[in-house]
Amino acid sequence: MAPFQALAVAAVLLPLLLQCGAAVTEVSCANMVPMKWRREVISITDFGAVGDGKTLNTWPFKKAIYRIQHMRKRGGTLLYIPPGVWLTGSFSLTSHMTLYLARGAVIKATQNTWNWPLVDPLPSYGRGRELPGKRYMSFIQGDGVSDVIITGENGTIDGQGEVWWNMWRQRSLRFTRPNLLEFKDSKDILISNVVFQNSPFWNIHPVYCSNVVIKYVTVLAPYDSPNTDGIDPDSSSNVCIEDAHISTGDDLVAIKSGWDEYGIAYGRPSSGITIRRVSGSTPFAGIAIGSETSGGIEDIFVENINLYNTGFGIHIKTNVGRGGYIRNVTITNVSMNKVRKGIRIAGDVGDHPDEYFNRLAIPSVDRVTIKNVWGVDVQQPGTIEGIRSSPFTRICLSNVKLWGASSQAEQQWQCMDVSGAALGVRPWPCSELTGSTFSAGFCTSAL
Repeated sequence: MAPFQALAVAAVLLPLLLQCGAAVTEVSCANMVPMKWRREVISITDFGAVGDGKTLNTWPFKKAIYRIQHMRKRGGTLLYIPPGVWLTGSFSLTSHMTLYLARGAVIKATQNTWNWPLVDPLPSYGRGRELPGKRYMSFIQGDGVSDVIITGENGTIDGQGEVWWNMWRQRSLRFTRPNLLEFKDSKDILISNVVFQNSPFWNIHPVYCSNVVIKYVTVLAPYDSPNTDGIDPDSSSNVCIEDAHISTGDDLVAIKSGWDEYGIAYGRPSSGITIRRVSGSTPFAGIAIGSETSGGIEDIFVENINLYNTGFGIHIKTNVGRGGYIRNVTITNVSMNKVRKGIRIAGDVGDHPDEYFNRLAIPSVDRVTIKNVWGVDVQQPGTIEGIRSSPFTRICLSNVKLWGASSQAEQQWQCMDVSGAALGVRPWPCSELTGSTFSAGFCTSAL
């Protein structure tokens, strides 16, 4: 066995052993997609790649993945990326492979944007998210794949996004910017022990996927980088996000399910999503649901979140024209420090893809429980503003303490078109959450 093969095998086994030990003390959903032993190990250098940070390695990456796809080795193949800076254009993954980044390995995106490939818009969006028409291909993508692992020894995938951010600021973009990593129509995906940084747009975007585990990752982008969401599960089911640190210029984790009439027509919800032990900072939201919710979002569980220097701690957002629903959401054990607004649940957030959205497509928000939240230096505790024709129902706030830098008396909740209950909330919330007997019983059962 070659030295790099021995290193790769050992490094794959080590996280697995650590997981076995951690499982005794920590609750986890990560075993949904287990780490796999690959019988074959190849190196990107076998295909002529040079890790000097200057040589463009797009062709070696494509050749290596073509070989994995067509050789179809029993048990799959591990593609080893040694230490070095491996400059490349965008490329696609294939099924039954592991992309393994050694310590000190950096897969870096070329800044040549003019020849960046274009792909069709997502059907649940109908167009590019930023501009009409097609969109730029994600830096690394998997389309219709299964049994794919991206892991390593905390190597880095660097999107070199500044050139894209500047085009956005200068309004010179021709199409929607590329994501750093996107899996589409895929299943059994594991992403772990990798650093993602400087994405041109959203960082990690599983869309129309099932059985996705994202754990032990770090996601970084400058505080002022536009639309650099950390992890965005989108019209996907059975997603587990655990033990991540995210510091970006937009929402840290945002659950989505399609955009207005296109999302309604596509009709694929996001469901069965668990987010656990995530920390980070952003000028926008720590945990977000929406605003693209047209396919529906349900059965979401979030716990043990640590946020600091953040715009919104928890932001649940939709809009008239979205349709769809948000229901059965539980968010618990959240700490906040230096946050502009602790909790916002709103029915008037987000733009529309075009003028053809259905103004009678009214979303519903029901059965949202937010409990065991502690915040200090919170400028404003929260707002819950439903839709007049579709009030938000069964909203439960339990043991929520949000302390401002100023006196408690100066902090006020703002609510309208909502019903629910509040138990152990400081400062005391708005009168709309005094709750009916039914709502109060629902909230008591959530303790």
